Amino acid sequence: MTHPSNDIPQQRLATQHLLIPTLTRPDAVVRRLGAVQAQDYGSAKWGVGLRTRGSVVDAVVERAVTEGSILRTHVLRPTWHFVTPADIRWMLALTAPRIKAAMAYYNRQLELDAAAFRRSNGVLTRALRDGSQLTRAELGQVLRQAGVDATGSQRLGHLLMRAELEGIVCSGARRGKLATYALLEERVPPAAPLERDEALLELTGRYFATRGPATLQDFAWWAGLTVADASRGVEIAGRRLRREVIGDGTYWLEPAKRSQGKRRPTAHLLPNYDEYFIGFKNRSAIGERLSSATGVMVGDALRAHVIVVDGQLVGGWKRTLTKAAVVVELTLLVDLTQQEHAAVVAAAQALGRFLELPLELRGL
Repeated sequence: MTHPSNDIPQQRLATQHLLIPTLTRPDAVVRRLGAVQAQDYGSAKWGVGLRTRGSVVDAVVERAVTEGSILRTHVLRPTWHFVTPADIRWMLALTAPRIKAAMAYYNRQLELDAAAFRRSNGVLTRALRDGSQLTRAELGQVLRQAGVDATGSQRLGHLLMRAELEGIVCSGARRGKLATYALLEERVPPAAPLERDEALLELTGRYFATRGPATLQDFAWWAGLTVADASRGVEIAGRRLRREVIGDGTYWLEPAKRSQGKRRPTAHLLPNYDEYFIGFKNRSAIGERLSSATGVMVGDALRAHVIVVDGQLVGGWKRTLTKAAVVVELTLLVDLTQQEHAAVVAAAQALGRFLELPLELRGL
């Protein structure tokens, strides 16, 4: 089956739950997507809120993180992601070996070897036992008091990341604006391990259900796996996925009825690292309008919060929180119609409602 390339953004808006959200809980959104990139914590919460139906606000997503129905840890590629307790163990088992290999060079530069990690993991386990939940700074102090060299932010970060990858620690309850760490075994109910092919099938299904149409290269990049692993996942999935030829590429997606989504135009203020674009190795499909209008490189435009209209990149935005309002400043890179302007205003208003703050809009 062959379709034009300009279908891709609209199909992805639908599969990503950005057109018509159907899930009512933040943890259900994270579980459906499998993992949500989350190194910018506040922005990641907005990304989850965008995909949740109803009047979900920032405080609701924050509560899900504090209560542990959403966890934040290093998984997939070596960066922070939101995952659910039901998924964290099998996902780590599948992807952690590749992340450890990717981090090996940097660990050697920091003189961190297997013995150093064993000692650090032991100290962290004792410090967090019996429900103790400590911040990064507190754990750094604990490590140093135990004679473990945790000097410098990078070295401490690698020690904590290794403990996450080995399933020893994960995110604990938020302490005000500070993140804490907890023992994974105390934070997450026990679960039977999955065989590698079972885990690969699960991750493959989640990815293409919520990012399709996408290529094997897109999936391999997002998951931090090899293209061979991605191919194996699609092979195992069999008829659960549909193959489409779009332009010159081969794409995979769920064999569901093609959705037309809402009547155009639609607009979204997406946060940095949002899964709508960070979930793909090739992001050119959303840059056609921008490139034809301005010649701006898509990669440059995607380094910050972005505005998309009908799934196409049209500009960027930034927010400033004051005591009285959220100030949203828009930078449009293409000309918009009157209807598109109205859609962008509505998208900004949605952000204000999510943050439960009055909106002060600039630049439109």
